[in-house]
Amino acid sequence: MIKEKEQDIRHQDAICTNETNLEHQWYHNLKYLAAGIIFGIIFVKAEVVSWFRIQEMFRLQSFHMYGIIGSAVLVGMISVWLIKKFKIKTIYGEPITIASKKFSKGQIYGGLIFGFGWAVTGACPGPLFAQIGTGALAVSITLLSAIAGTWVYGYFRDKLPH
Repeated sequence: MIKEKEQDIRHQDAICTNETNLEHQWYHNLKYLAAGIIFGIIFVKAEVVSWFRIQEMFRLQSFHMYGIIGSAVLVGMISVWLIKKFKIKTIYGEPITIASKKFSKGQIYGGLIFGFGWAVTGACPGPLFAQIGTGALAVSITLLSAIAGTWVYGYFRDKLPH
């Protein structure tokens, strides 16, 4: 009985608070494909997918990537503030809720592992596909490793500190 309640609580934590109940035709996903292609082109043009730019960042030799990341954080902060202040809804009229999250030491460990992997491979999950699209096929190994890491995390999630 207690195990069932624990599983229910874990299941509730895993549910996305902004998950939609709307059903769309398959072609509605084309907008996400178009956004992904545009996003990839911007990443390539801004040199965000450049292994050399990423190495410059980790060696503290250039401000380029810090400027891009800092700009993204600033835009994200302003966007979240605007969503909360004006109670902005989705284009389909559904409310957007942003759940509070509590701090955990696992976030420090995860961030360190993520940063180490980023420094070693020269790739983070965002631009992986753009890097592969530019012909850096060796990044396919990084993509497969990211998928394997996600699977391993999912397998051991209940045993890890959260």
